[in-house]
Amino acid sequence: MNLIKNEISKIEETLQSLRVSQHPFINKVSEYVLFAGGKRVRPLLCVLSAKALNPDLKNSLYETSLLFEYLHVATLLHDDVVDSAEFRRGRKAARNLWGNQATILVGDYLYAKALKIASSLQNPSIMEEITQTTLLMSEGEVLQLLHLDDTEISEEAYYEVIYRKTAVLISCSCKVGALLSGVEDKKAEELANFGYNLGMAFQVIDDLLDYVSAETGKDLGKDFSEGKVTLPIIFALNLAPAQEKKELLRLLKSKDIEAKDFKRAYEIIEKNRGFELTFQKARSFIDTAKDYLQFLPPSPYKEALLYISDYLLTRKK
Repeated sequence: MNLIKNEISKIEETLQSLRVSQHPFINKVSEYVLFAGGKRVRPLLCVLSAKALNPDLKNSLYETSLLFEYLHVATLLHDDVVDSAEFRRGRKAARNLWGNQATILVGDYLYAKALKIASSLQNPSIMEEITQTTLLMSEGEVLQLLHLDDTEISEEAYYEVIYRKTAVLISCSCKVGALLSGVEDKKAEELANFGYNLGMAFQVIDDLLDYVSAETGKDLGKDFSEGKVTLPIIFALNLAPAQEKKELLRLLKSKDIEAKDFKRAYEIIEKNRGFELTFQKARSFIDTAKDYLQFLPPSPYKEALLYISDYLLTRKK
């Protein structure tokens, strides 16, 4: 924990010391989200992956790692507009303060800022990873929109969405960290696979927390009220008797969800093992992720990566 806190502190100091833009308004909007309590998971994974392979690596590691936070925050700004979100991380969403147009444009700026950092490294392999990741993330935003209210979405289609929405950026964070350390492609790919499975687990748990945690900084049941069909619902629909399946679908499609409606939906999902199976799937992704770290030599940085993997299964927000 001390190592992780120390690395997060260095990332935070670097983020605080660098202005996003020369334009005050862009800084105001972007920093509103950047400093709203994010965990810095993606830049942290970049740093830990690099140091697990090369503990003495310095250069511009922390500055480079920030590109992953910029990409992440860009997606948050865009998601809040698409979802008409009222809150983000426990306070008003940026769109409610500056409007949809400004929020989207600042999100676009942060995408461009991240690509600028990547290009400054003058490393074709890293640039290829970043550009491919941004393409997949953009596809993920479109796929998520297309599957809104899709009560027939398959488990496989759900995984395809969350791969692009979440896992691809976490995977890229780990792989770029490995590439920054100067290792060969095979070892970098192992870190990419670790990040993929970690990212899949991260989003699966996030979707679970929408139902079972009041500490997420967003309204409990928000995904359900928006008609988002996530893994707990997919599992429950697959196992529920016809009458309960019909009732759950009716509640999911309802335009005005009240507390009693969400409570009933929760009961149906829980009864039909939606939460249990979702947690089991997240655990499976974590177990696979940890397997990909076996090649790393023993070090505090490897232990930190393993610790983060275990923490994801117990997080409450």
